[in-house]
Amino acid sequence: MSEFPASPALEAAHVHCRSLEQALVRLRHDGLARIAEWGGRLAAVLPAGGRLLAAGNGGSAAQAQHLTAELVGRYRRERPAYSAISLHAETSSLTALGNDYGFDQVYARQVAAHGRRGDVLVLLSTSGRSANLISAAVTGRSAGLRVWAMTGPQPNPLAEAADETLCVAADSTATVQEAHLVAVHLLCEAFDAALAPRAASARRPSAPRAVAAHRRAS
Repeated sequence: MSEFPASPALEAAHVHCRSLEQALVRLRHDGLARIAEWGGRLAAVLPAGGRLLAAGNGGSAAQAQHLTAELVGRYRRERPAYSAISLHAETSSLTALGNDYGFDQVYARQVAAHGRRGDVLVLLSTSGRSANLISAAVTGRSAGLRVWAMTGPQPNPLAEAADETLCVAADSTATVQEAHLVAVHLLCEAFDAALAPRAASARRPSAPRAVAAHRRAS
């Protein structure tokens, strides 16, 4: 019995999956150290009262909100809630700012309002060319925030405007977005892993207190 030829849809699915596999191999090789570093930085900033702001457009806005939800809630294990705001989700502010100042300023104005020196601003863009995110990066750096960007291939203007960038080298916008979601989850894992030793240290009694407790019990 002869086999039927593969359909165009099935072949397209294979191409898509191969593209994602290749992007994740590059992310694993080139990006994991940066993601781990970002997780450690967040573990120092957020428990000390700092805040993470996040923004994107379209699907990248959804991924920004996914990141903030994991920080306000939890990723895998129970931990305190931390301050994280997804700037596109404040719809009244977003539409008012777009109406009054133009769409290019909808995030920059919110960064100026909510960001404080030492906070972290995460900007997600598959192209790295969104004017509203570039404006937000410039405003954030001027205000003393640490600006991180997740983008598609370099070079791009957002990568140049940010302090640090995680670039996904892929030709397809869909592949870049899918790799960004993996990076968001890895960032949450790195954050939780960096928090664990700090939490254990905070729970451990100091030596004099531990000795005193032992003496009272004996």
